[in-house]
Amino acid sequence: MSRGSDQSRPRPDERERKSPGLLLGRPFGVPVYVTASWWIVAALITLVYGGIVEARLALGPSAYLLAFVFAVLLYASVLVHELAHSLVARWYGLPVRRIVLYVLGGVSEIDREAPTPGREFWIAFSGPLLSLVLAAVAFVLAHFADPFSVPGELLFQLWIANLLVGVFNLLPGLPLDGGRLLRAGVWKVTGRPHTGSVVAAWGGRVLALGVAALPFLFAWSAGSTPGPWAIVWGLVLAGFMWMGASEALNNARVRARVPGLRARSLTRRAVTVPADTPLAQADLRAEEAGAETVVVTDSAGTPVSVVHPAAAEAITDARRAWVPVSDVARALTEHSTVSADLEGEELLTELTRFPLPEYLVREDDGAVLGVLRASDVNAVMTGRAVGGR
Repeated sequence: MSRGSDQSRPRPDERERKSPGLLLGRPFGVPVYVTASWWIVAALITLVYGGIVEARLALGPSAYLLAFVFAVLLYASVLVHELAHSLVARWYGLPVRRIVLYVLGGVSEIDREAPTPGREFWIAFSGPLLSLVLAAVAFVLAHFADPFSVPGELLFQLWIANLLVGVFNLLPGLPLDGGRLLRAGVWKVTGRPHTGSVVAAWGGRVLALGVAALPFLFAWSAGSTPGPWAIVWGLVLAGFMWMGASEALNNARVRARVPGLRARSLTRRAVTVPADTPLAQADLRAEEAGAETVVVTDSAGTPVSVVHPAAAEAITDARRAWVPVSDVARALTEHSTVSADLEGEELLTELTRFPLPEYLVREDDGAVLGVLRASDVNAVMTGRAVGGR
């Protein structure tokens, strides 16, 4: 099943993730990956559904080939569903990192949250809407085909696959699209996206418990006991939903702290010293100024690097008198400077555009205020105390 879109934000020091699997292509410029786990599901679908196809069409071994085609169609349906999310998100100006197809469906990785509940609604609803439209089209076409022919069976598979993807994802709980629709609704009514996320995440947890109970409820209503496969799949799907809802709940708590981010208050005071200044002398100047960081300048007084704390601490006291600060400093880049006036979402957006370990913070007149460490921002986002404060 499709997981819909994921709008969790990377933390400021997070690097680009490693490739999650095999790159299938870049439809509309969006990279699409399939993980190795897909082959496990494809094999299971082929084995289970192959017997059903053989009983219906008497195709012999070819029935299993047709069952594998069904597995491909199912994930093609998920891919189309995710592309709908991604294209609508890009229409609204939100960057889409990639689409990943995995064991239980797919996810569109969108790097920023929708700015309004209306846009959140349409990004979330676009996937199920397209899935249901495709299901309807395939359902109509299936009526013009012999149900006991290969085309008839493929059309049947196509409308069933899209119906499953569309309806399942409308269930009102995160991480499903229906959860994001619920989030948008609560956000619209309360004016608080955080409240919407919390309600939708708890909705996902309730749904997870319901999915785990379904095999037992169906079996007991029929006066029998649930089969082992039904129990396993119910628990796997429920576990996926519970973990996704819990992740969404944690992300909501993190997002609630974004408005409290202020570059000025998080900046560590710094002293500036020339590149050839001995480390011991830089330590003394920082202590006298009550500064926590050392910024290294070139001969023209332009900041070029920041002393790396771990590298500086590795230098023994005996050597600090003659090791220059330039030997234990990390170079600044063209993206290393941020404004002291940045706050909240604007600050987080700036930091996540170019993730770096530290940033030089400047006033509007160009004066150096100090150094902002990504670790300090992460500490605020996760509710931990900023180091030394």
